[in-house]
Amino acid sequence: MAIADEVADVLPAAGGDTPLAQQVALDARRRARLHGQQLPTPPETRVLTIANQKGGVGKTTTTVNMAAALAQSGLHVLVIDIDPQGNASTALGIDHRSEVPSIYDVLVEGRPMHEVVQSCPDVERLLCAPATIDLAGAEIELVSLVARESRLLRAVDAYLKHRDAQGEPRLDYVLVDCPPSLGLLTVNAFVAAREVFIPIQCEYYALEGLSQLLKNVQLIQAHLNPALHVSTILLTMYDGRTRLSADVAGQVREHFPELVLRTGIPRSVRISEAPSHGQTVMTYDPGSSGALSYLEAAKELAVRAVDGGDA
Repeated sequence: MAIADEVADVLPAAGGDTPLAQQVALDARRRARLHGQQLPTPPETRVLTIANQKGGVGKTTTTVNMAAALAQSGLHVLVIDIDPQGNASTALGIDHRSEVPSIYDVLVEGRPMHEVVQSCPDVERLLCAPATIDLAGAEIELVSLVARESRLLRAVDAYLKHRDAQGEPRLDYVLVDCPPSLGLLTVNAFVAAREVFIPIQCEYYALEGLSQLLKNVQLIQAHLNPALHVSTILLTMYDGRTRLSADVAGQVREHFPELVLRTGIPRSVRISEAPSHGQTVMTYDPGSSGALSYLEAAKELAVRAVDGGDA
Protein backbone atom coordinates (compact mmCIF):
# COMPACT_ATOMS: atom_id res chain seq x y z
CA MET A 1 0.00 0.00 0.00
CA ALA A 2 1.32 3.47 -0.89
CA ILE A 3 2.20 5.86 1.94
CA ALA A 4 -0.53 8.25 0.80
CA ASP A 5 -3.11 5.48 1.10
CA GLU A 6 -1.86 4.60 4.58
CA VAL A 7 -2.21 8.23 5.68
CA ALA A 8 -5.69 8.46 4.21
CA ASP A 9 -6.78 5.29 5.97
CA VAL A 10 -5.88 6.60 9.42
CA LEU A 11 -7.76 9.87 8.96
CA PRO A 12 -11.16 9.96 10.68
CA ALA A 13 -14.11 9.03 8.50
CA ALA A 14 -16.65 11.70 7.55
CA GLY A 15 -18.91 12.23 10.53
CA GLY A 16 -22.62 12.76 10.53
CA ASP A 17 -22.61 16.18 12.17
CA THR A 18 -23.27 18.44 9.20
CA PRO A 19 -22.90 18.18 5.41
CA LEU A 20 -20.03 20.69 5.57
CA ALA A 21 -18.18 18.63 8.19
CA GLN A 22 -18.66 15.52 6.07
CA GLN A 23 -17.28 17.27 2.98
CA VAL A 24 -14.25 18.63 4.86
CA ALA A 25 -13.41 15.17 6.19
CA LEU A 26 -13.89 13.58 2.77
CA ASP A 27 -11.65 16.15 1.06
CA ALA A 28 -8.94 15.60 3.67
CA ARG A 29 -8.89 11.89 2.84
CA ARG A 30 -8.87 12.62 -0.89
CA ARG A 31 -5.95 15.03 -0.52
CA ALA A 32 -3.95 12.44 1.41
CA ARG A 33 -4.53 9.81 -1.30
CA LEU A 34 -3.83 12.09 -4.28
CA HIS A 35 -0.93 14.16 -2.98
CA GLY A 36 2.22 13.42 -4.98
CA GLN A 37 0.67 10.60 -6.99
CA GLN A 38 2.72 9.37 -9.96
CA LEU A 39 0.58 8.25 -12.86
CA PRO A 40 1.62 5.50 -15.29
CA THR A 41 2.87 6.54 -18.71
CA PRO A 42 0.86 5.33 -21.72
CA PRO A 43 2.59 2.95 -24.15
CA GLU A 44 2.57 5.71 -26.79
CA THR A 45 1.62 9.36 -27.01
CA ARG A 46 -2.13 9.76 -26.58
CA VAL A 47 -3.67 12.53 -28.68
CA LEU A 48 -7.13 13.52 -27.41
CA THR A 49 -9.47 16.11 -28.83
CA ILE A 50 -11.64 17.74 -26.14
CA ALA A 51 -14.84 18.39 -28.04
CA ASN A 52 -18.48 19.32 -27.66
CA GLN A 53 -20.23 21.56 -30.16
CA LYS A 54 -22.40 22.94 -27.38
CA GLY A 55 -20.79 25.95 -25.72
CA GLY A 56 -20.45 26.42 -21.99
CA VAL A 57 -20.03 22.76 -21.04
CA GLY A 58 -16.49 23.13 -19.67
CA LYS A 59 -14.34 22.12 -22.65
CA THR A 60 -11.54 24.60 -22.03
CA THR A 61 -11.79 24.26 -18.25
CA THR A 62 -11.52 20.49 -18.60
CA THR A 63 -8.65 20.71 -21.08
CA VAL A 64 -6.40 22.91 -18.97
CA ASN A 65 -7.19 21.29 -15.62
CA MET A 66 -6.82 17.73 -16.90
CA ALA A 67 -3.54 18.75 -18.54
CA ALA A 68 -2.27 20.36 -15.33
CA ALA A 69 -3.37 17.37 -13.24
CA LEU A 70 -1.57 14.94 -15.56
CA ALA A 71 1.60 17.07 -15.58
CA GLN A 72 1.58 17.47 -11.81
CA SER A 73 1.41 13.68 -11.59
CA GLY A 74 4.67 13.22 -13.49
CA LEU A 75 3.55 13.09 -17.13
CA HIS A 76 4.66 15.26 -20.07
CA VAL A 77 1.68 17.07 -21.59
CA LEU A 78 1.06 19.44 -24.51
CA VAL A 79 -2.10 21.56 -24.85
CA ILE A 80 -2.93 22.74 -28.37
CA ASP A 81 -5.32 25.68 -28.29
CA ILE A 82 -7.22 25.95 -31.57
CA ASP A 83 -10.10 28.02 -30.22
CA PRO A 84 -9.75 31.62 -31.52
CA GLN A 85 -10.87 32.90 -28.12
CA GLY A 86 -7.59 31.62 -26.69
CA ASN A 87 -9.09 30.84 -23.29
CA ALA A 88 -6.91 27.78 -22.74
CA SER A 89 -3.82 29.89 -23.37
CA THR A 90 -5.06 32.45 -20.84
CA ALA A 91 -5.75 29.84 -18.18
CA LEU A 92 -2.25 28.40 -18.57
CA GLY A 93 -0.61 31.82 -18.25
CA ILE A 94 0.67 31.68 -21.84
CA ASP A 95 1.38 34.87 -23.80
CA HIS A 96 -0.98 34.93 -26.79
CA ARG A 97 -0.96 38.48 -28.07
CA SER A 98 -1.51 38.82 -31.82
CA GLU A 99 2.23 39.17 -32.57
CA VAL A 100 3.15 35.99 -30.69
CA PRO A 101 3.90 32.91 -32.84
CA SER A 102 0.87 30.65 -32.47
CA ILE A 103 -1.01 27.66 -33.79
CA TYR A 104 -2.32 29.97 -36.55
CA ASP A 105 1.20 30.14 -37.99
CA VAL A 106 1.42 26.35 -37.82
CA LEU A 107 -1.90 25.68 -39.57
CA VAL A 108 -1.89 28.44 -42.18
CA GLU A 109 1.76 29.33 -42.70
CA GLY A 110 3.26 25.89 -42.17
CA ARG A 111 5.53 27.01 -39.32
CA PRO A 112 7.08 24.14 -37.29
CA MET A 113 5.21 23.60 -34.04
CA HIS A 114 8.36 23.59 -31.92
CA GLU A 115 8.76 27.29 -32.77
CA VAL A 116 5.43 28.25 -31.19
CA VAL A 117 5.23 25.92 -28.16
CA GLN A 118 5.69 27.63 -24.79
CA SER A 119 6.18 26.22 -21.29
CA CYS A 120 3.47 26.82 -18.70
CA PRO A 121 5.01 29.05 -16.00
CA ASP A 122 3.15 27.40 -13.11
CA VAL A 123 3.26 23.68 -13.95
CA GLU A 124 6.39 21.72 -14.75
CA ARG A 125 6.22 19.38 -17.77
CA LEU A 126 3.20 21.25 -19.21
CA LEU A 127 3.52 22.88 -22.65
CA CYS A 128 1.08 24.90 -24.75
CA ALA A 129 0.78 25.86 -28.40
CA PRO A 130 -1.23 29.08 -27.98
CA ALA A 131 -4.07 30.54 -30.01
CA THR A 132 -4.14 34.19 -31.03
CA ILE A 133 -6.93 36.32 -32.46
CA ASP A 134 -5.47 35.65 -35.94
CA LEU A 135 -7.01 32.19 -35.69
CA ALA A 136 -10.47 33.74 -36.14
CA GLY A 137 -9.81 34.03 -39.88
CA ALA A 138 -8.16 30.66 -40.25
CA GLU A 139 -11.42 28.88 -41.14
CA ILE A 140 -11.59 30.92 -44.35
CA GLU A 141 -7.88 30.79 -45.12
CA LEU A 142 -7.72 27.01 -44.73
CA VAL A 143 -10.37 26.44 -47.40
CA SER A 144 -7.95 27.04 -50.27
CA LEU A 145 -4.99 25.16 -48.82
CA VAL A 146 -3.83 21.70 -49.88
CA ALA A 147 -4.77 18.88 -47.48
CA ARG A 148 -6.60 21.41 -45.34
CA GLU A 149 -8.13 18.80 -43.00
CA SER A 150 -4.81 17.18 -42.03
CA ARG A 151 -2.53 20.14 -41.42
CA LEU A 152 -2.64 19.77 -37.65
CA LEU A 153 -1.99 16.02 -37.91
CA ARG A 154 1.17 16.60 -39.92
CA ALA A 155 2.31 19.35 -37.58
CA VAL A 156 1.84 17.18 -34.48
CA ASP A 157 3.65 14.22 -36.07
CA ALA A 158 6.55 16.47 -37.08
CA TYR A 159 6.74 17.94 -33.57
CA LEU A 160 6.86 14.52 -31.93
CA LYS A 161 9.68 13.50 -34.28
CA HIS A 162 11.51 16.76 -33.57
CA ARG A 163 11.38 16.12 -29.82
CA ASP A 164 12.71 12.62 -30.34
CA ALA A 165 15.55 13.89 -32.55
CA GLN A 166 16.47 16.52 -29.95
CA GLY A 167 16.53 13.94 -27.16
CA GLU A 168 13.64 15.59 -25.34
CA PRO A 169 11.26 13.50 -23.21
CA ARG A 170 8.45 11.83 -25.09
CA LEU A 171 5.08 13.52 -24.73
CA ASP A 172 2.61 11.33 -22.90
CA TYR A 173 -0.52 13.35 -23.71
CA VAL A 174 -1.54 15.89 -26.32
CA LEU A 175 -4.86 17.59 -25.53
CA VAL A 176 -6.51 19.71 -28.21
CA ASP A 177 -9.00 22.37 -27.11
CA CYS A 178 -11.61 22.95 -29.84
CA PRO A 179 -14.03 25.77 -30.61
CA PRO A 180 -17.75 24.94 -30.08
CA SER A 181 -18.45 24.26 -33.77
CA LEU A 182 -17.65 21.76 -36.50
CA GLY A 183 -15.60 24.00 -38.77
CA LEU A 184 -12.22 23.26 -40.32
CA LEU A 185 -10.40 23.92 -37.04
CA THR A 186 -12.38 21.24 -35.23
CA VAL A 187 -12.09 18.88 -38.22
CA ASN A 188 -8.30 19.32 -38.05
CA ALA A 189 -8.43 18.38 -34.37
CA PHE A 190 -10.49 15.26 -35.12
CA VAL A 191 -8.10 14.17 -37.86
CA ALA A 192 -5.03 14.72 -35.67
CA ALA A 193 -6.40 12.73 -32.73
CA ARG A 194 -7.17 9.09 -32.09
CA GLU A 195 -9.47 9.77 -29.15
CA VAL A 196 -12.36 12.12 -28.47
CA PHE A 197 -12.83 13.28 -24.88
CA ILE A 198 -16.31 14.73 -24.32
CA PRO A 199 -17.16 16.94 -21.34
CA ILE A 200 -20.91 16.94 -20.69
CA GLN A 201 -22.61 19.53 -18.53
CA CYS A 202 -25.16 17.99 -16.18
CA GLU A 203 -28.10 19.86 -17.70
CA TYR A 204 -30.83 18.82 -20.11
CA TYR A 205 -29.64 20.62 -23.26
CA ALA A 206 -26.26 18.91 -23.04
CA LEU A 207 -27.90 15.59 -23.90
CA GLU A 208 -29.47 16.99 -27.05
CA GLY A 209 -26.09 18.02 -28.46
CA LEU A 210 -24.40 14.74 -27.65
CA SER A 211 -26.18 12.70 -30.34
CA GLN A 212 -25.19 15.20 -33.03
CA LEU A 213 -21.60 15.19 -31.84
CA LEU A 214 -21.48 11.40 -32.07
CA LYS A 215 -22.82 11.57 -35.64
CA ASN A 216 -20.08 14.04 -36.54
CA VAL A 217 -17.45 11.72 -35.08
CA GLN A 218 -18.84 8.91 -37.23
CA LEU A 219 -18.56 11.11 -40.32
CA ILE A 220 -14.91 11.83 -39.55
CA GLN A 221 -14.33 8.11 -38.99
CA ALA A 222 -15.88 7.23 -42.33
CA HIS A 223 -14.10 9.81 -44.46
CA LEU A 224 -10.96 11.16 -42.79
CA ASN A 225 -9.77 9.25 -39.71
CA PRO A 226 -10.86 5.61 -39.28
CA ALA A 227 -8.92 5.34 -35.99
CA LEU A 228 -10.92 8.09 -34.28
CA HIS A 229 -13.18 6.96 -31.45
CA VAL A 230 -14.87 8.38 -28.38
CA SER A 231 -12.81 7.10 -25.46
CA THR A 232 -13.87 9.23 -22.51
CA ILE A 233 -16.88 11.17 -21.22
CA LEU A 234 -16.57 13.46 -18.20
CA LEU A 235 -19.58 14.85 -16.34
CA THR A 236 -19.00 18.51 -15.47
CA MET A 237 -20.75 21.18 -13.41
CA TYR A 238 -22.41 18.50 -11.31
CA ASP A 239 -24.64 19.85 -8.54
CA GLY A 240 -25.56 17.12 -6.09
CA ARG A 241 -28.33 19.28 -4.64
CA THR A 242 -30.45 19.09 -7.78
CA ARG A 243 -32.42 16.17 -9.18
CA LEU A 244 -31.66 17.35 -12.72
CA SER A 245 -27.91 16.78 -12.31
CA ALA A 246 -28.53 13.31 -10.93
CA ASP A 247 -30.97 12.48 -13.74
CA VAL A 248 -28.62 13.66 -16.50
CA ALA A 249 -25.67 11.84 -14.94
CA GLY A 250 -27.75 8.67 -14.63
CA GLN A 251 -28.87 8.79 -18.27
CA VAL A 252 -25.34 9.35 -19.59
CA ARG A 253 -23.93 6.54 -17.43
CA GLU A 254 -26.73 4.22 -18.56
CA HIS A 255 -26.10 4.82 -22.26
CA PHE A 256 -22.27 4.94 -22.12
CA PRO A 257 -21.24 2.82 -19.12
CA GLU A 258 -17.77 2.04 -20.46
CA LEU A 259 -16.92 5.62 -21.43
CA VAL A 260 -18.02 7.76 -18.49
CA LEU A 261 -15.42 8.42 -15.81
CA ARG A 262 -16.59 7.60 -12.29
CA THR A 263 -15.35 11.00 -11.15
CA GLY A 264 -17.61 13.97 -11.88
CA ILE A 265 -16.56 17.61 -11.68
CA PRO A 266 -18.65 19.65 -9.24
CA ARG A 267 -19.80 23.20 -9.70
CA SER A 268 -17.05 25.22 -8.08
CA VAL A 269 -16.38 28.91 -7.57
CA ARG A 270 -12.66 28.14 -7.38
CA ILE A 271 -12.67 26.51 -10.82
CA SER A 272 -14.42 29.59 -12.26
CA GLU A 273 -12.10 32.05 -10.53
CA ALA A 274 -8.80 30.46 -11.55
CA PRO A 275 -8.63 31.67 -15.21
CA SER A 276 -8.99 35.32 -14.13
CA HIS A 277 -5.65 34.85 -12.35
CA GLY A 278 -4.05 33.20 -15.39
CA GLN A 279 -4.02 29.83 -13.65
CA THR A 280 -5.73 26.48 -13.54
CA VAL A 281 -7.52 25.47 -10.36
CA MET A 282 -4.69 22.98 -9.83
CA THR A 283 -2.33 25.82 -8.88
CA TYR A 284 -4.88 28.45 -7.84
CA ASP A 285 -6.41 26.30 -5.09
CA PRO A 286 -4.90 22.79 -5.16
CA GLY A 287 -6.80 21.70 -2.06
CA SER A 288 -10.25 22.60 -3.37
CA SER A 289 -12.88 20.02 -4.27
CA GLY A 290 -12.58 20.99 -7.94
CA ALA A 291 -8.82 20.41 -8.04
CA LEU A 292 -9.15 17.09 -6.24
CA SER A 293 -11.85 16.00 -8.69
CA TYR A 294 -9.63 16.75 -11.68
CA LEU A 295 -6.77 14.82 -10.06
CA GLU A 296 -9.08 11.85 -9.62
CA ALA A 297 -10.32 12.13 -13.21
CA ALA A 298 -6.73 12.32 -14.48
CA LYS A 299 -5.87 9.19 -12.53
CA GLU A 300 -8.81 7.32 -14.08
CA LEU A 301 -7.83 8.49 -17.56
CA ALA A 302 -4.21 7.42 -17.13
CA VAL A 303 -4.90 4.03 -15.52
CA ARG A 304 -7.50 3.13 -18.16
CA ALA A 305 -4.90 3.68 -20.87
CA VAL A 306 -2.36 1.38 -19.30
CA ASP A 307 -4.35 -1.63 -18.15
CA GLY A 308 -8.03 -0.83 -18.62
CA GLY A 309 -8.51 -1.46 -14.92
CA ASP A 310 -9.95 0.56 -12.10
CA ALA A 311 -8.13 3.60 -10.84
